[in-house]
Amino acid sequence: MRILVIEDEAALRSQLSNRLEIESFAVDACATGEEGVYMGKEYPYDLAIVDVGLPGMSGLEVIEQWRTQELSFPVLILTARGRWQDKVEGLESGADDYLVKPFHIEELLARVRALVRRASGKSSSVVTCGPLELNSSSQEVKVNNKRIDLTAFEYKVLEYLMLNQGKVISKTELTEHIYAQDFDRDSNVIEVFVGRLRKKIDPTDEFKPIETLRGRGYRFVLCDEQ
Repeated sequence: MRILVIEDEAALRSQLSNRLEIESFAVDACATGEEGVYMGKEYPYDLAIVDVGLPGMSGLEVIEQWRTQELSFPVLILTARGRWQDKVEGLESGADDYLVKPFHIEELLARVRALVRRASGKSSSVVTCGPLELNSSSQEVKVNNKRIDLTAFEYKVLEYLMLNQGKVISKTELTEHIYAQDFDRDSNVIEVFVGRLRKKIDPTDEFKPIETLRGRGYRFVLCDEQ
């Protein structure tokens, strides 16, 4: 999952970016509303974290411009204002949730995961499909209740596919959502990640959860909600 962080305070921006990356998110970050508007329009984000009190163009103006452009990715706003009127103003601008500074990073992570799940139509942090179970909070993957060890990028690929069950996902889309803006990308590496995933989560080739559609990409089999 790829996240945009817009925060003018350098220390907080760095703290958020580093922790989100540790939690297996791909992160792009900037310090101004103007740059944030541009990045939101140019890159496919799964979520944005926006400070309301940005210099120049405010965070609320950033969100309003995105929504005017019909960009619908979830937005979590950060604000130093605790009045309910300010919270209402933020939500009415097009934000999906808010967090008042100072905050605990664990709460921010919980809200981020909840917004990502909600955007994918999931209500629980645990996504199951047959014998396969993915917990987005603990980042654990199990097959038949046995934990499977995945690399960071293998996990990112599996999580994105499972949260988009039934949809055809191109290699380009996968690449854009698991790598940050400044990462040296190679879409051919996606084939390697998918091949490794298949061997780890379906070693006997019985379940076949990841379909390959020649010339189109991949599709995770559509599973009933559990």
